[in-house]
Amino acid sequence: MNDKTDLVNKGDRNKIYFLIVVIVALLGTNAYLFFKDKHESERFVNVNTEKDRLELEVEKIEVELDKVNSINVSLNDKLIDGQRMARKKIAQLKQALQKGLLTQEELANAQNQVRELRGFLQNYNEDIMKLKRENFHLKSEMDSLASYALTTSQEAETLSKRNVELNAKIKTSAALKASNIVVTAFKIKSSGKNVEVTKANTTKKLTVTFEIVPNQLAAKDYHQIYLRIFNPSGNLIADDANMFEADGQEMQFTIATSISFNDDNTAYKMDWINPGPYVKGVYAIILYADGYTMGRASIDLR
Repeated sequence: MNDKTDLVNKGDRNKIYFLIVVIVALLGTNAYLFFKDKHESERFVNVNTEKDRLELEVEKIEVELDKVNSINVSLNDKLIDGQRMARKKIAQLKQALQKGLLTQEELANAQNQVRELRGFLQNYNEDIMKLKRENFHLKSEMDSLASYALTTSQEAETLSKRNVELNAKIKTSAALKASNIVVTAFKIKSSGKNVEVTKANTTKKLTVTFEIVPNQLAAKDYHQIYLRIFNPSGNLIADDANMFEADGQEMQFTIATSISFNDDNTAYKMDWINPGPYVKGVYAIILYADGYTMGRASIDLR
């Protein structure tokens, strides 16, 4: 009896041991699967999180690149090529990160590319700022040159005006001036002898005598002298074809002659025979030389 009981108890114990082993194995398997799933879940979450972070980083790099480009700076060929390559790499990265899943190798590659882009952007930004500073200094130099050129131009214009004024003064100073101007009336006898008269009805000729004021600036050369004679009514006695320019305007002259000036106190004279009769009153005369008025005088015929 006791032997049967022992056999039964021994069989139950074996079953219990087997069940325990099975339970332990199941628990181990479940634990393995649990931790494996948890690890896979965490790895998937980590990969997705890093993918999102990289996408955001790429967007930031592109925004910063656009921001740098908004600066009004003319880029050189090196910067243009660098920017073109960076934008191409950004486009490739965006396309890669838009995939549903990334392997660890793809993720690591994307991370390296983002770091390279970040380094490029930093260098690119520094180059742009350097170029901007150079442009600023260049603009300052150009502004200084423009200001200098304007000042120089204004000074040259002022100097030109002064030269014109000085030349005008020299020209005026060099013009001949008459002194001791005397107008005398003569009648001409049949013998040809000139007799001085004072009456209009006996006057046939007017003679104007004058001297030249000493002038070291005047050219010692031949000078054209113009004489204008006005009758007592104030009308100029002149031929329409006799034209000259003096005092800045064109005018008619009565007679003209050429004299040789040597600055030696030589006395000169000009004779004029009236083609018509003389009338009572004052005859006024004006002498001109070198484009300016030389002097004035008059004679009163009774």
